[in-house]
Order: sequence, then C-alpha cells, then structure tokens
Amino acid sequence: MIKIAVASGKGGTGKTFVATNIFHALLKNNCMAMLVDCDAEAPNAVAFFKTRELDSIEVTQLVPVINTSLCTFCGKCHEYCNYNAIFILPPAKIISVIEDLCHGCGACSVACRFDAITEKPVSLGRVNTYSNNGKPSLLEARMNVGVMSPVPVIKEAVKQIDGRSEIVILDSPPGTSCPFIHTVATADYVILVTEPTPFGLSDLRQSVETLKKIDKPCGVIINRAGLGNNGVQEYLTREAIPQLLEIPFKKEIAELYSVGKLVAETDEFFAKQLLAIVGTIASEYRNS
Repeated sequence: MIKIAVASGKGGTGKTFVATNIFHALLKNNCMAMLVDCDAEAPNAVAFFKTRELDSIEVTQLVPVINTSLCTFCGKCHEYCNYNAIFILPPAKIISVIEDLCHGCGACSVACRFDAITEKPVSLGRVNTYSNNGKPSLLEARMNVGVMSPVPVIKEAVKQIDGRSEIVILDSPPGTSCPFIHTVATADYVILVTEPTPFGLSDLRQSVETLKKIDKPCGVIINRAGLGNNGVQEYLTREAIPQLLEIPFKKEIAELYSVGKLVAETDEFFAKQLLAIVGTIASEYRNS
C-alpha cells in the first residue's frame, strides 16, 4: 500500500478537485484504491460519486466529570491542564469543566489524589464508510458542529483504511496546522496543490517548510495555470521541487466542478496525466 496525501497551504486551490479526479482515474483503471476525506470540518468528496453508505462510527472523547462532594479544591487538576479546560475559584468552592477546551488527555485524573474525577464520553464526530461499485472505497471524517479540533476524527478515519487497498488518497485539510500535520504524517508522499498567485506562493512556501521538518517528500501541481505570474515556477526551480502538472485556467473545468462532475470522467488525457503522476510516485516509493 502507498498513501498519497493531496494538500494545500490555503483553501480554494483545487485540492479536493485533484484528489477526487485522481481517485476516479484509479478506479477506472481497475486499481484497488481508497479515498479518505480528512477535511473533517467541511468534507465534500462524497458529493462527486454515486455511493452508498455502508457504516458509520461515532468518534468520542473522554472528558472529566468532577464530584464536588469529594473535591478539596486544591487546584491540582487546573494546574495540570495545559488547555485551561478546568475553571476553579477555590475560595468560593466553584469548579467546572469547559468541555469545548478539553483534549481528553487525562492529566487532571492523574493529578487528583481524592478520586473526585471520573470521565464520560462526549461525541466529536463520525467516520462514514461509503461504497463505490459495491466495494468500501471512500471514508469521510466529519466532525460535529462546535467541536474545537477535528484531529481525533481524522485519526479515526485513517485508522479505518482498508488494508487491501493498493493506493490510498488522503484529501487533507487546508492550511499547515494540526489537522494538516496529522493527515500528511501518515502519508508516504504529499502532492501540494497551489495557484500561480503571490498568495498561493506564500502558502506553498509554508507547506513545503512544514513538510521538510517532518521529512515528507512532495511535488506540486499548479492549478489555474496562466491566471497569475511565474513566481511559483521560479520558486520550484530554486528549491528543486518537482512540478508534477499544470492544470490550465479554463471556464469549462470550473463549470464541471461546480455541478459535481469530474473532469477525468470525460477528459481521457487528463485522467492519463493523473495516472502517470501516481505511477511515478509509486515507482519512486517502491524503489526507495
């Protein structure tokens, strides 16, 4: 199995467009492929395929419950909590858990020496499994509205990957924060999707520097080529980063995407280009 993450430094560059089209091209080529939508705050990959839901797993997190009759208001739980999730006013004997800030690390339970803290499960979201052509081939991480971090839901989605898959495409959350890190950390290779604008270049630089720190190989697809300037190409040349593909700025592509259609369905040349990219990545990975 090889896992390829499709990521971007900012939203709107065409990350999901690339991920879904690669996935379609792989399926059409009879490859045992799986697509994992890790953009848990706004997952939408399933909208591009005719699927049937097979399974749904609830992702929960244990949060503390404080028994005030046993609590001595010593403040140790508050002191141990790195996320300021425990509010305490010892003189007034007031203590409460701010569940939205809790990360479920359990430090407060370790700190409490009076057995005043128990834990309860709180729902964070779900991991939905969909079938395409009768096979489980699409996983969707979907966090609940109001949850602070999608990371536990993303982790669970990655855990559910079918071991029989030859190639797994991870549709990463945008940006370079924790959700991005936890997605690309599981990948063998990262395809960064950018646009030829100063804003696109700025976010591409951040993504590349982040991937360097965690030692992840990457290549770049430039979407909407011809729209801006040559800054991205010059940067890739200077940094010796592979430019995998240029997708031209075309109204027809935008129109198809806006109604949930895949370009690789009708454009055979585009599908072959995407397959060639995956083939090159897989070949390099297996030879490394």
